[in-house]
Amino acid sequence: MNISTAVAAPTMTPERQRSRRRARRRNAASAFLFLSPWLIGFGVFTAWPILYSAYLSLTDYDVINDPRFVGFENYAQLFEDPKIALAIGNTLLFTALQVPAYVIVSLMLALLLDRAGRSAGFFRTIFFLPKMTPPVAVGILFLLLFNGQNGLINTVLGWFGVAGPAWTTDPAWVKPGLILMSLWTVGASVIILLAALQDVPTELYESSKLDGAGFWRQSISVTLPMISPALFFIIVVNTIAGLQTFDEAYTAFFGSGNTTYSNDAALFYVIYLFQQAFEFLHMGYASAMAWILFAIIMAITAVQLIVSRRLVYYEGEAPK
Repeated sequence: MNISTAVAAPTMTPERQRSRRRARRRNAASAFLFLSPWLIGFGVFTAWPILYSAYLSLTDYDVINDPRFVGFENYAQLFEDPKIALAIGNTLLFTALQVPAYVIVSLMLALLLDRAGRSAGFFRTIFFLPKMTPPVAVGILFLLLFNGQNGLINTVLGWFGVAGPAWTTDPAWVKPGLILMSLWTVGASVIILLAALQDVPTELYESSKLDGAGFWRQSISVTLPMISPALFFIIVVNTIAGLQTFDEAYTAFFGSGNTTYSNDAALFYVIYLFQQAFEFLHMGYASAMAWILFAIIMAITAVQLIVSRRLVYYEGEAPK
């Protein structure tokens, strides 16, 4: 007798097969029932607006009258609008400067907290609290702190004999000021990096010390590779957030309608999109802008994912 035949499982009866199929259907129905609130919400508030905006991007729509199909006319107009190039340039420059500053400050604070001992919990809370501040309040706070005449930042610089710049009126200093203000909310990234630092095996540090590695060598050869997934996550998330910068800049430079500020220096892409959609009622043109922004974000994220294959180390993987 064939051994495999002797040890094979008994044939399942038709009744048992039907019972199993009914059980699988019941489990699937239960799963969809529990998921239905999310699925309905996703369909109504995310999937449908995305698809409808794709249609609107091919129309001339002013919210008041019915959409009029114009094909790719809105996309062609994007290449002729000088403010599109200005807004994209401002957004890319802001993101390229803000993301490295955000990551470096977050990492430095996380390293300090990692050595804080029992007080780390208190400081962790302190660092995270500013993240709870509404963005509109941050925009107003920006104007108060960075006012070129009597703002707190320039007042403190004056104590050291440094004449502070006109942060809110000089186009050269508008973006640096907004970048400094964005560091107000590094708390969430600090907590993520702190968790990654505390997850690094101590044996690696002990082995590197035996090999004569100092602090900097340990940081480069042990710490950074082991926390690279967390660093990569923060870089990707903050890059996407930087490309969608809106709240603080709009509140500080556009919300009050004050034209004395250097609005062109703070005209980010999403701000211009908002103006086209809700101030000028060019909803079709704004929808085309939104899809161009989506394409830009997807392209940049794809490049980051490709680069991460060589720079990001995941535990359990063979070294690249």
